[in-house]
Amino acid sequence: MDKRENFGTRLGFILVSAGCAVGLGNVWKFPYICGQNGGAAFIVLYLICLALLGWPILICEYAVGRASRHSTAKAFHVLEPKGTRWHRYRWFSVAGNYLLMMFYTMVCGWMINYALRMLTGNLKGKNPDEIANAFSNMLASPVQMTIFMVISVLIAFGICALGLKNGVERITKVMMLLLMCLMIVLAVHSLVLPNMREGLAFYLVPDLGKIAEIGFGNVLFAAMSHAFFTLSLGIGAMEIFGSYLDKTNRLAGEAVSVTLLDTFVALTAGIIIIPACFAYGVQPDSGPSLLFITLPNVFNHMAGGDIWGAAFFVFMTFAALSTVIAVFENILSMTMEIFDWDRKTAVCRNIVLIILLSMPAILGFNVLSGIQPIGAGSTLMDLEDFIVSYNLLPLGSLLFVLFCAKKNGWGWDNFIREVDTGKGLRYPVFIKPYVRFVLPLLIVVIYIKGYYDMFSKYGTTSLIFWMCVAAVFLALIYSFASGKPKE
Repeated sequence: MDKRENFGTRLGFILVSAGCAVGLGNVWKFPYICGQNGGAAFIVLYLICLALLGWPILICEYAVGRASRHSTAKAFHVLEPKGTRWHRYRWFSVAGNYLLMMFYTMVCGWMINYALRMLTGNLKGKNPDEIANAFSNMLASPVQMTIFMVISVLIAFGICALGLKNGVERITKVMMLLLMCLMIVLAVHSLVLPNMREGLAFYLVPDLGKIAEIGFGNVLFAAMSHAFFTLSLGIGAMEIFGSYLDKTNRLAGEAVSVTLLDTFVALTAGIIIIPACFAYGVQPDSGPSLLFITLPNVFNHMAGGDIWGAAFFVFMTFAALSTVIAVFENILSMTMEIFDWDRKTAVCRNIVLIILLSMPAILGFNVLSGIQPIGAGSTLMDLEDFIVSYNLLPLGSLLFVLFCAKKNGWGWDNFIREVDTGKGLRYPVFIKPYVRFVLPLLIVVIYIKGYYDMFSKYGTTSLIFWMCVAAVFLALIYSFASGKPKE
């Protein structure tokens, strides 16, 4: 490969990294689980968990990237001691990025579809049943979903084809700044709606009674889980941006900036959505139904709702595209390093590959809807999401932490030296025991609990089987981390 590219500006790095972290989960999940778990009290727990879980893992990814100057395709090869097996994780990282895009490109297509519907007034004046049917009809049409998936793939790869500075950084900066401006406008509008106070109270007022009802342990685990997943850690999606970063600033401060920006988007999304739902007597849901059924109904009741709906789905399109662009850049870097392709070749070949790989998720809602791989009512998209969210993200994060902290890995001294190169916030070295021993344990607990919550509803036999699967994957990761360096 040619000499490694660098970001042109610090702002570019922060906005591109935040663009990767800012995903659809910030919008269709965070506001709902916040309200359901005690409002502002949950937010406080979430921020604590973000500092204890997300921030240190993000620093590990950035450090590995900046020190190696490679994607995860070669980063571990460069930094690991000879004779160890850390580099075997690269195939899991490659698989994770492709798997994520196998369904995320489809969902990004949904956003583009609905942005166009709102801009053209396609849903204006429709009753709730008609709006629900519009979403169902889209899912039932593989042709319609394929067209919009291909549009999202071509837009994102077209941007990546221009290069890091001229494409990914320049365009994502504009997209993220527009996204934040749209969010602020939408949030202010939401706060002046009639009867919005009930929704704002549901979202932001501490409800200790609700925490007592649910159980503090369950609320804490919900905060830990979302803090862990919100930054898209574990598959190298953030590591790649560390590899494009110069040595001007210390990594702890850079990670704080990205984490705060991601949190701002999540909190503001709640202010946009929850008061609007309550203002018009609609119970906010979690998941796709919130975006594609509940909110279009809300916009139809608003004065100027077609304008506000169009603005909302343009904002959602920017949020989805920023993630797709970031992960595509990682895929391009990986394939360029593994196969020694130039950027143009990698773009052309990956366009075809991603389009083909995205088809199972699309067909899973219609032609292949009879396939329910992880239980009744599940789809192929659910399987792909399960592999990424419940396996590759936590297991990859565990490996990054172990690699940076263990003596037979990159090692704590090398890690700290890289993290504290430059100016800005210094990494608190006193938390070394926490990173070495407590943080890996917390990741393992989250990983196991995720499996338990997913499969306990299917009965004891199914639960035992899947817990054994989780144990096998966990053992595999520790096998990568157990090799002894050659003398």
